[in-house]
Amino acid sequence: MAIINRRLDKIIPKIKEDKFIQGRGLGNEISFYIFDYNPSEELIVRDYVKHIKKEFSFNGSDRRIIEFDLYKMLLDIAKEKRIFDRVFEVEKKQGKDALFKALTTFAKPEIFLKKIKENVGDHNVLFITGVGKVYPFVRSHTILNNLQEVIDKIPVIMFFPGRYDGQSLQLFGKFKDDNYYRAFPLVD
Repeated sequence: MAIINRRLDKIIPKIKEDKFIQGRGLGNEISFYIFDYNPSEELIVRDYVKHIKKEFSFNGSDRRIIEFDLYKMLLDIAKEKRIFDRVFEVEKKQGKDALFKALTTFAKPEIFLKKIKENVGDHNVLFITGVGKVYPFVRSHTILNNLQEVIDKIPVIMFFPGRYDGQSLQLFGKFKDDNYYRAFPLVD
């Protein structure tokens, strides 16, 4: 069995643990977790995220999972702001640099955080996906750094295509996103 499969198989038992929902440790640390993986395993991880959500989707489940795909959120925000159709025009006429500037101008972390807060409802586990697809327009460490102000006492799992060593995020194993000390690795 591939290493990724062994690691993925540890997620459901972890989510089922009482201490996962209640928070971790005596210091009431925030329950933010990162599941890092090789970017070449993206499709395997995406499928497994669907499997996890399905595993807990029965009536009476005490785990109510909601997924926020940052890339899909970016597209929805672009449509809401009525710039989605113009994105392709900007890239064609003005180039990739102009497109990057246009998208980062409206893709502010506050907008993503507001959408998460508005939609989390009574869910008690939050997944963040689409991190690699939305790069470089949205940076994962920025979302995590600000998410604790919006989400209180709800465990968050960020599925991260790269490496997390407990201190820094390295997207795709190449780009140092930033130092981030508040999350725990979800599994070894």
